[in-house]
Formats: sequence, structure tokens, C-alpha cells
Amino acid sequence: MDASATPDPLAQFQEWFAEAQAKETYLPEAMTLATVDDQGVPDARMVLLKDAGDSGFVFYTNTESAKGRQLASNPFAALVFHWQSLKRQVRVRGRVEPVSADEADAYFASRARAAQIGAWASDQSREMDSAYDLEKSIARFTAKFAIGTIPRPPHWNGYRVIPEAIEFWEERLFRLHKREDFRRDGDHWRAARLYP
Repeated sequence: MDASATPDPLAQFQEWFAEAQAKETYLPEAMTLATVDDQGVPDARMVLLKDAGDSGFVFYTNTESAKGRQLASNPFAALVFHWQSLKRQVRVRGRVEPVSADEADAYFASRARAAQIGAWASDQSREMDSAYDLEKSIARFTAKFAIGTIPRPPHWNGYRVIPEAIEFWEERLFRLHKREDFRRDGDHWRAARLYP
């Protein structure tokens, strides 16, 4: 790569993400979130990107869920974006920290009312006694918050993945795929081209 240029993988991500938003048919913001439990066993699931910028990649969840508990004991994660229509993939690895209360409150207030009630009603990742437990919980919280503003639950928050490494993969003919790897080096990024 051009050693004279200062690489900016976060700007490159924004360009690719904008293209995905224009071309990907379903949920371009979907990403795999990988965490590890307190025994070091990996776990992965799909979540939705809610913000991306110089400070990192943000998603929201129930902090008492499996991923919330895993991040509390081991605050590191990996993300994967895959945009089939563009034949591109982005991998991110880094430290995770909670977003500020103000940031979480503002995002929660922007959610649809049904999604706000769902955040109160679901004991995410926990066993249900019957198939109707969630419906009963939704009914209970719908009645509780019949009118007025719904506050953010204390167990619901956002997390920011602060990238230490970002890799861009782009499909090419004959499996000659393009891979660009960026590693944080202090306040700068070190760039390298990788074999596919």
C-alpha cells in the first residue's frame, strides 16, 4: 500500500456502508457480533449497527442477555459485515465499552413504542415457562405504560466496539480476492495487503 498516504479505514467503511445501504436489499446494517463467555468459549449472533463513526461501531441490547453478560466479563468483540450484492465483507475486532446514558436515552426515545415495550417485556436469553410468557409480559407493560413517555429500562443499553483491527475483503475473479488489513498503531493506522 502507499506508505505516503495516511490510511483511514473508518472513512473507507463509511463509503462501503453507504454503497451497501443503496444496493443491499435487506438490512445492510446487519452484522455478526462475536463474544466469548467466561470460559473463553466463543458465541456469535446477528445484531444491527445503529451508529458508526470515528469512535467506533454501536449496537444496543439487553445488558442481562447472554451477550451483555459476556461483555461484562470480557469486554472485547468481533464484528462481521457481509454484503452479498457488493461481494464485500468487513471484519472488525476491538475493545467494547458502554455508550453514555445520554446517548442510550436518546436512541431509546427514537425507537417505535412497540420496540420500547418489548425492551421492558423480554427477559432476553432466559428460559420461558410457557410459549405465552412473552405475550403476557408485553400485555403487562403495555398496560403499565398506557400513556406518556416510556423510560429506558435500566437493563437496556448500547455498546461501542472501538476498533483495533479492521479488514476489508472484496471478491475478485479466480479467487484473487482483495484483502486490506488495518491495525491501530497509537493514534494512527498501519495498513497491509493480505494474501486471500
